Amino acid sequence: MLDSPAGLVPLAAEDILSLAERAYRRLRDAIVDGSLPGGERISERSLAQTLGISAQPVREALRRLEAEGMVVTLPRRGTLVAEFGPRRLAEMGLIRIALEGTAASLAARQAGAEDIAALLGLLRAMRPLLQGNDIAALAEANERFHGRIEGLTGNSFLQRSLEALRAYDHFGRLRALRSTPQEPRRAWREHAAILSAIRRRDPERAEARMRAHVRRSLEASGILDAFNT
Repeated sequence: MLDSPAGLVPLAAEDILSLAERAYRRLRDAIVDGSLPGGERISERSLAQTLGISAQPVREALRRLEAEGMVVTLPRRGTLVAEFGPRRLAEMGLIRIALEGTAASLAARQAGAEDIAALLGLLRAMRPLLQGNDIAALAEANERFHGRIEGLTGNSFLQRSLEALRAYDHFGRLRALRSTPQEPRRAWREHAAILSAIRRRDPERAEARMRAHVRRSLEASGILDAFNT
């Protein structure tokens, strides 16, 4: 059972929603980096003590992680960290390619001038992070860029489907950005190309560029290797 895994430290006292979000991210990252390995049994009480917060935000974080498939609750066994097999990750990656491509296509049809300006601002905000090589911060900035595009679709079903893949997305994005020194700049250029297609109201090109970007990112991370063996 989880005691006090490496990488988990107490969280600062904030309102419960903020604490739940921060607990979620801390736990998600611990699962992604292996601090919480697959099959590990965890408890709300142990996590709350480790993070220095009450059980309620931990409960919210675990509920969200379970909805995303990062943890599972089994009869007589409690809550466990889910096993991330190579084929499962690859399958989730293929689903993400299709959904993100559709999101970019819809965004190109529906984005207004203010939306384009917001995306451009997010893209520009990534540039200093490229200089500093802060992969964790860059991954979060990338997620905000993709999340903004998804929000422009106005399609709640599509947004919920992508939200369910968020943890897998984070896992693949971190692995890709760390794959080579050139990867962060390559991803930034691809983001710029996607934004250009959205700005031109070209849904076909926006979808094609997004699909190509996500697929190449997954290939860089090695996640699609399960289909090549």
